[in-house]
Amino acid sequence: MLVNASNLKAIFVNLRTVFNGAFATAPSQWQQVAMLVPSTGRQNDYAWLSRFPRMHRWIGEKAVKALEASKYTVVNDDFEATVEVDRNDIEDDQLGIYKPQAEMAGFSAAQLPDEIVFELVNRGFVEACYDGQYFFDTDHPVAGKSVTNKGTKKLSIASLAAAQASYGAARAAMKSMKDDEGRPLNITPDVLLVPPALEDVANLLMTAERFGNDQNPYKGTAKVVVAPWLISDTAWFLLDTTKPVKPFIYQERKKPAFVEQTDPQADDVFNRKKYKFGAEARVSGGYGFWQMAYGSTGTEA
Repeated sequence: MLVNASNLKAIFVNLRTVFNGAFATAPSQWQQVAMLVPSTGRQNDYAWLSRFPRMHRWIGEKAVKALEASKYTVVNDDFEATVEVDRNDIEDDQLGIYKPQAEMAGFSAAQLPDEIVFELVNRGFVEACYDGQYFFDTDHPVAGKSVTNKGTKKLSIASLAAAQASYGAARAAMKSMKDDEGRPLNITPDVLLVPPALEDVANLLMTAERFGNDQNPYKGTAKVVVAPWLISDTAWFLLDTTKPVKPFIYQERKKPAFVEQTDPQADDVFNRKKYKFGAEARVSGGYGFWQMAYGSTGTEA
């Protein structure tokens, strides 16, 4: 094939089409546990998480909620996936080898939000959220008291007592959450997030009619989401995704997009006879309300 502007344009239009097709059809789970927050700059400030306004009876002056001095910011990161196209492969009509690479670049770009969001889940026991505590912790400060959204119990269906001590305790802790004025937050746990190792246990917990002679009170109380991105085989998570603000944040400055370098005067083309294509993005992730999530390490029976 003759290497000229017209042929180069056709080649990379085709690669872009392959990339976009893979991007559009790649499976994704992050939307089930996180919210998309657009970003227009280098970072986003989430100080508002510490003082979220709620309706009050209006008597006298309005009760204005001021943002606390402490800040929680999420800085956007750059991501890329790049493939080289050798000019000899164009001349020799060997472009078929680049189709699967374009497909994988599109697939990887589509799953970047999953990697970011579920890495937040994985690191929730050791990464701080807006109140300065670990996202999953035993001592979140609320109105001068310590509140927990962290457990250690193994997710179990061995008996009703075992289920109550693990899943039941998590539900009770979340549903009893209150704001700094002592009013119920109306947390509604609706997603049981587990790694593949706990898929069968979670599904049985949500579908079984009974535990031996005891009725299963937890049947159908949450949707099971099995995420291969979770690295612990024992940790499990209960989430409330019913509200406008989700437990996790996917922040997007520039969504993943196809890019190419086909200028024949570019250094890589002139010196190394290499064209390039791939994907670029500017995105990040962060933690929303810790009250809407409960994490258990699953290390204790």
